[in-house]
Amino acid sequence: MPGSSPSSDDSTPDSEPARADAGNSLYSEFLTTRRRYLAITGIGLSVTTAGCASTDSDGSASKSETPESTDETSDIPEISETGTETDEDGQETDEDEPGETEPETDEDEPGETEPETDEDEPGEDEPETDEDKPGEDEPETVDDLPLFDAHTHVIPTEARGNDPLFAEQLVEWMDSNDVDRAVVLAFDAPEAYPVRAPSGWVLDEVASYPDRLVPFCTVDPRDVDGTDAAADRLEHYIDRGARGFGELKMAMDIDDDRLEPLYELCATYELPILFHTDRQMMRDDVGLPRLESILASYPEVDFVAHAHGWWSHMSADVEPLDLGRIPEGPIEAPGRVWELLAEYDNIYGDISTLGGWNALTRDEAHGQAFLESHHEQLVFGTDYLFPGHQIPHFALFEQFDLELDAWANIRHRNIESLLR
Repeated sequence: MPGSSPSSDDSTPDSEPARADAGNSLYSEFLTTRRRYLAITGIGLSVTTAGCASTDSDGSASKSETPESTDETSDIPEISETGTETDEDGQETDEDEPGETEPETDEDEPGETEPETDEDEPGEDEPETDEDKPGEDEPETVDDLPLFDAHTHVIPTEARGNDPLFAEQLVEWMDSNDVDRAVVLAFDAPEAYPVRAPSGWVLDEVASYPDRLVPFCTVDPRDVDGTDAAADRLEHYIDRGARGFGELKMAMDIDDDRLEPLYELCATYELPILFHTDRQMMRDDVGLPRLESILASYPEVDFVAHAHGWWSHMSADVEPLDLGRIPEGPIEAPGRVWELLAEYDNIYGDISTLGGWNALTRDEAHGQAFLESHHEQLVFGTDYLFPGHQIPHFALFEQFDLELDAWANIRHRNIESLLR
């Protein structure tokens, strides 16, 4: 991919619930399409103000009683590998009887001197290896699975009373929470909360950790002169290692005409788009009609949805004010999130921030059912934003009961499959 000169912004640091089976019956009518099965394997390698969200919380989260699993997901397939049997016994040669000019061969007396080989008793002399024990190295618990955080940040300056967050500190936090890899998102729009973290600076900051940190980039369409300039800037970021587009967080409607060239460029360069939607940023209406239009118009682009405007639609009873806050109480009926995930293969849910946490835990029966039915289109994320930021999301792995294969999708497979 051809590169271009760095743009000028590069250096700018600027109850007891019903069982999950009952929950499933509530939403089974929405499962109208079959999602792609992600079979790629992963590589191994808590809440105060949620970073990209606009709602404050004291971060306390009590662990609820875990509902029983319905075990509706399939078991992890066993991998069986067998070795090739070989004949390791020697044949009679001239060295056995010196001086004979014509040694006795199989052709003289067929089979008489033919030695007994492994083919007669397969595997008799072969040592048992790991290949003879299929599945021995397979993960046995959810904690054995890789964990890939799809939503973190680095922040260049103090913001809202919180210290800056640099790549070294982010990696230290990852180590202390058993996070193997993380997507690091940029903030190029001046209105982005809490402070700008330009793409060029993000790419510089994470460059020392290529095996741990995966940078995304953004382009503000109001800051470039036309599609060609946007393409040049995006190409430049890709050449420097950007593997996705985000965080798309600007004071626009999600279907604003100025964003269409960016969607088209992301289709061309096969970049997933992680976007923030609420009442101020990437705005939509109740029912998410604008988002659905974008999903239908750009089927080749994978979108990852985040924040209140998306997660408030876990329930069908959404009010306009809910698009900018965290709804409480049980879920009466599944909402548009369930429907859109069922109808479109190119939309994923990022469970980070209080919005994602609340969507899963406000009604555990529905949360369990939602994870079971949509694990192929969910990604684990935290939105870690500043040193000491408390994240509750790690408790989800104990609070809900899923098959390991489903947890593997949420913990690492899905985000890995989206990266260019």
